[in-house]
Order: sequence, then structure tokens, then C-alpha cells
Amino acid sequence: MTVDTQTSVKIQLTTRVRIDDEIETYELTVFGTRYQKGNTIYLKYDEVQEEGTIHTVVKILQDEAVIMRSGLIKMRLSFSLSEQKQGTHESTLGTIFLMTDTKKLSHEEGKLSLAYDLSMQGTLAGYYEMDLEYKEDKL
Repeated sequence: MTVDTQTSVKIQLTTRVRIDDEIETYELTVFGTRYQKGNTIYLKYDEVQEEGTIHTVVKILQDEAVIMRSGLIKMRLSFSLSEQKQGTHESTLGTIFLMTDTKKLSHEEGKLSLAYDLSMQGTLAGYYEMDLEYKEDKL
């Protein structure tokens, strides 16, 4: 399958995590690539940290999304409003099994919004809200 379009984009990611009554907000701005294969949109970017680089691909379908990370962290999370999805987080200590229970999944060109409960090994780890905005990076 060929790539229909490929565009450089600026990505702004905001994640709010609620664990019990505590809320933490994380913000990240990176430059990456947006490309499309058929009806599926892919966003690809790298997060460079002191310990190493995390390569991230976000796959956006009609009513599903998948976040795949490799490099320093190896993780796969899937999101669907119609069912809970299994995921994994691999480290040198082994594999942790994750589960997402998606409460909100919306995508309009330029913005993906997710809200979900994340469970690790069957125990609720927190409630996550994630907004990923991307726009063409005109150099």
C-alpha cells in the first residue's frame, strides 16, 4: 500500500492524569510527520530524553486509535469506544499487561482527543485525558 500524503507537522500533546484526587498535567511539543494510507492517519515523532529516545507512532482509524512506542520505552496501547483493549508495556523488568477502557475518542483533522481508564495487571492505575493537536509545519 502506498503512502498518499506525507507532511511535516508540529505536534502538541497534553496529557492529564488523575490518580485518586490528584491531577498531573504533562505537555510536550515536538516536530514529526503525518502521513496517510487509505483512511488511516499516522503521526510519527521522537521524544528525546537523557536516557534515550522514544519513537512514537499514533495510528488513527475511523473509530479506533493505537499508540505504539519503541526505543527507550516499548509500549502498545489501543483505544476503542466499543470494547476494552489489551496493551503492553515492556521493560528490562519484564512485560506489564495493560487495559484501556475508552470513555472518549474523537478525531477531526488536526486533533485527536482521548479519555480512558488505564489498568495495569488488572488494577486501575488512573484516568487519562489526552489531546494531541497537529498542524502542518511550514518552514
